[in-house]
Amino acid sequence: MPTTTLAVHTTPASAGAPTRPPVLLLHGFAASAEEDFLAAGWPAALTAAGHDVHAVDLPGHGDSPAVSGDAASTSAIVAALAAVVDALGTEVDVVGYSLGARLAWELPAATGRVRRLVLGGLSPFEPFAAVDAAAVARAADVVEIAGDPAATGTTATSPAAPDPLTAMLADMVSAPGRDTASLVVLMAGLGSQPFDPASGGPSVPTLLVAGTDDPMTQGLDAVAAGLPDARVLRVPGDHRGALDSAEFRAAAVAFLD
Repeated sequence: MPTTTLAVHTTPASAGAPTRPPVLLLHGFAASAEEDFLAAGWPAALTAAGHDVHAVDLPGHGDSPAVSGDAASTSAIVAALAAVVDALGTEVDVVGYSLGARLAWELPAATGRVRRLVLGGLSPFEPFAAVDAAAVARAADVVEIAGDPAATGTTATSPAAPDPLTAMLADMVSAPGRDTASLVVLMAGLGSQPFDPASGGPSVPTLLVAGTDDPMTQGLDAVAAGLPDARVLRVPGDHRGALDSAEFRAAAVAFLD
């Protein structure tokens, strides 16, 4: 299985703080470790509590390399994340948000080194399963999508304006600084292996965090009920706002400690 080497931004625990397991931070789709976690103050809160922090850029995001082909599948990305964990050589805690939460769900089984999980903004369904990656590529005016002919198109041949979901995703993947080709391929790869929480889940203690105004997390209580050791916490905000809430950070630090 192709494995991508990922960029990792490391912040050591504060001097004099208690010694606690390192924390892996996994950001959301079309974002980066810097945007979702570093700029929002997450490392400061975790390092003060005694955790080394390793914030990962997912494939095709941030400082990680472009991704194409089989390396864009869910299983390949989880394998790349498991390699990051295994390289640390110790038990870790994981905080994932949105796409990062969906990928973190798989990590305990993939590595055997995960102690606790904090999953924020987790959608009980696979949002990319119903996405037409080729339509997003056309709307984003991408002529070639990382060597994947199935997701190739141009706006010149598009017969009609894209639907609202396609237009929204096209705006996300083509925003300044984004690797548009990689992001479109990732949508197709993730959608090909849809998230199904009913097929099994992490056995480690898990905190599920959702914004009170986040429609993507509807049904999260049923997901928690299917896990052996999980609880749900609602914090202020929508899908993005919840990640930035002080309540989320404080609850995560308390849960991991």
